[in-house]
Amino acid sequence: MVHRVINAPECSVIVITYNDAARLPRAVRSVLDQSLRNLEVIVVDDASTDDTEQVVRELQEGDQRVRYLRMEGNSGGCGAPRNAGVATARAPYAMFLDSDDRLSMHACKSMLLEIERTGADFVTGQITRFYEASRKSNRYYPELFARRRTVEGIAEDPRMFLDSFATNKLYRTELLRRIPFREDMHFEDHVFTAKLYCAARRFAVVPWTVYLWHRARDTGDGRLSISLRFREMHNARQRIRAAHISDEILRERGCGHLVPERQHRFLRQDLRVYLNPLPSRDRAWAAEFVSVVRPYLAGVDPAVFDRIDPVLRVCCTLILDGRVDELIVAARSLNGPRAVPRSAVREGGRTYWGTVPDRRMEITSLRLAELPYTAARLRHEASFTCDGTRLTLSIRTYDPFGVLAANPGWTAFLEFRSHRVRLAPREQPDGSLLSEATVDLAGLRHGRLGFDGRYDPRIAIVRPDGRVTSDLLLVDPAAEPVVAPVPWHTVTVRAEGSAAVLRLCWRREGLLRRVPRLVRARAGLVRRLSTPGLKLRVYKGLIKVVPPRRDLALFESDVGAGYTGSPRYVYEELKRRGAPLRMVWSVAKRRRNFPADAPLVRRMSWRYIWTMARAGYWVDSHGLPLDYPKPPRTRYLQTWHGQGIKSIGFNSPDLRSDFPGPRAQWRAAVARWDALVAPSAEFERIFVPSNEYTGPVLRYGSPRCDVLVHGDLAAVARVKDRLEIPPGRKVLLYAPTYRDQAKCSGQSIRADLEMMAEALAGEWVVVLRPHPVERYRVPQHLRHFVRPAGSYPEINDLMLASDALLTDYSSVMCDYAVTGKPMLFLIDDWDEYRRVERGVYHDLPTIAPGPCLTTTEELVYALRDLDGLAASFTAKYAAFRAMWCADEKGHASARVVDAFFGPVGGRTPERHRPPAARHAVRLAVPGWLR
Repeated sequence: MVHRVINAPECSVIVITYNDAARLPRAVRSVLDQSLRNLEVIVVDDASTDDTEQVVRELQEGDQRVRYLRMEGNSGGCGAPRNAGVATARAPYAMFLDSDDRLSMHACKSMLLEIERTGADFVTGQITRFYEASRKSNRYYPELFARRRTVEGIAEDPRMFLDSFATNKLYRTELLRRIPFREDMHFEDHVFTAKLYCAARRFAVVPWTVYLWHRARDTGDGRLSISLRFREMHNARQRIRAAHISDEILRERGCGHLVPERQHRFLRQDLRVYLNPLPSRDRAWAAEFVSVVRPYLAGVDPAVFDRIDPVLRVCCTLILDGRVDELIVAARSLNGPRAVPRSAVREGGRTYWGTVPDRRMEITSLRLAELPYTAARLRHEASFTCDGTRLTLSIRTYDPFGVLAANPGWTAFLEFRSHRVRLAPREQPDGSLLSEATVDLAGLRHGRLGFDGRYDPRIAIVRPDGRVTSDLLLVDPAAEPVVAPVPWHTVTVRAEGSAAVLRLCWRREGLLRRVPRLVRARAGLVRRLSTPGLKLRVYKGLIKVVPPRRDLALFESDVGAGYTGSPRYVYEELKRRGAPLRMVWSVAKRRRNFPADAPLVRRMSWRYIWTMARAGYWVDSHGLPLDYPKPPRTRYLQTWHGQGIKSIGFNSPDLRSDFPGPRAQWRAAVARWDALVAPSAEFERIFVPSNEYTGPVLRYGSPRCDVLVHGDLAAVARVKDRLEIPPGRKVLLYAPTYRDQAKCSGQSIRADLEMMAEALAGEWVVVLRPHPVERYRVPQHLRHFVRPAGSYPEINDLMLASDALLTDYSSVMCDYAVTGKPMLFLIDDWDEYRRVERGVYHDLPTIAPGPCLTTTEELVYALRDLDGLAASFTAKYAAFRAMWCADEKGHASARVVDAFFGPVGGRTPERHRPPAARHAVRLAVPGWLR
């Protein structure tokens, strides 16, 4: 069907193209398929010599909204065709699109509504880069677009200078006609946006993706866009010229005070474009680049250098000083493994790159000299040769922070996946260590079926106590790949990435080439024979004909994630009694923290299905597979995994809607329970009706809290040893809960850890325990202060080892109250959480046994006077414990076993707390609470 234009268009989308007939239809269709139908597409052909005109004519035949404008001669840039498109635009609003990119489906409509709602001069939205080679995508500077907002001029938010694209914006057409693009240069976007930000009295920012920027693979045929031709020195000259002109525009138009902000953008973005691949360039190229960029850097406000990444500042200093060889070395630390320097010096508590203290070369904020051993960094540079299947490496190791000297007795290994080669490093006159290793690649075993894949060898330094620190190997970026014909394989050894990391790529050959196809066929067959529906049908058949075994119990905690929670302590109580039960643990994939003697079964495997059908007892903390009915004579103990203020059961976000399916499924799952462990009367009051549970309730406290009552000095020592907590430091356990609408996002880590490190690193260590559904990686420069503990197997150990708890709405607060130690609550999103996000049963600020804080500044202040602050909450803490912990007497495990397992649970042993445990209680509960 031909789309005909009836009304004047609301938006003109100007698509510029040159010799891109193959990709142009994709770009144009992304406009024609917009949810805003009343628009026009103006294709401006910059005098292409391919089939562009024919392609556009075909598009016009199918849709009359397409207009075609051909330039008389090629302009060599983007400015002239964009200006020509603006001159012919008929709509009051306009956008730009390059022929190799796309607009998102609702870009035009959403931005048009936003510009009319806000009265802005233009609207800018998120760009998403799409890498065609890998089919992956990422957002361009997402922090700029994280929040929908209206900005009253660029001075209000100068960070937006980082957004110097013309293509991710919707403009008022009359504004575009007042600030045309330069037609005599490349990177005209940069100059245009400088004028745009000066001219705009108001602009709007939207957080959704509006523009899809395709990053094509570099095939060497010259088809890369101008902005991606980093290898050409002319490209660098043009970018620097654009920076000079942009700075001058700001000065001429009364925005001279913003020039440092624009220069910051140049250092953070533009300069990095050339520094990232610099190590792979030859020295002549690097020297010429230094001569080109140095004059611009010489005019940058010195204060701007203090705001950029320390390694980038080092590179700028080396450019200004003309130290080309050192620049090539330093630039390798900008990417990849971010290698440490070859040498560093510490003076007055500060760390400097190089051999002499130079304020411009300070890298103290990276905290590389203060990392715990397992996170410590060394630099390993290697050269390699290959003779047949024998790979020979010459490795030079640099220890700029004295890690090896501070840890005598270490041993060095070269690691190839699971294969280790011991090294014998020899000290060199310059202080580095030299090692040689020869490895027969034919001797590296990768299983009987061979291996297709790649990995990066590492150098591991092992201390006498078994702790390991390891780093990748850097090789010459210009080193030619070598190919080794290993039996049944071809192995390619090469440099990878702009940092040039050593990489081995394995490829099966001969008959083994068929292995992946056979593996996929086998996996497909297994999937067809192991579908969830088939397993459920088999299970339902089994429980009708196979009687449960009264001596078999299935234990599961946190959906198989670990050996933890109340099921663990019930299990250990039964083991202590010598109960005549075979107790099997459900385990999720890649979990290894179970006792060596505990029988394990992979969750949802066929053996798991059989065990569920045969077990006479189920013990669980979350919920065994919901659709699986309990065998008629099996007894199910639900210990649940926490209590607290968050809405649960049918009041939780997942179930409080009117959809009957999930609610019926959960109702049937709850009906399977034969007994429920209730840690407190308050838990029983909230949980039982919220889940429509009608069975027996065991009100003896929570088995998982017994150890918190008695204490465990060995657990405290384990934590401090494993997490490498220095003697004399206080431990703050930071354990926030997830946000239902932002799972796996890291958004639950709301404290400013950098600010905390700056203020508290000398006195405190933060042990970070995110919720299991959360994803957060601690930045390297904070590892001196923050210990990631998401994978630590038992949170009780962390609670016992800590001096205070920082949380928000997590149920951990109720268990932690058993210890009597101080708690702090960072609840900056309290209103949103209780009204929109999750919902709560209690007003936390009213009942909290510690201060409720909304900023990191308040948190720092509170930690500096923790004892006095805790004393002021004595009464509220006691009331909180009375509400949630009154039944925690330290013998919940025994009483639950007695009540649920009866005689089969074995005889209750004599229980006398040892002196160490009594001492631990005195340590755990401060005097102001006793």
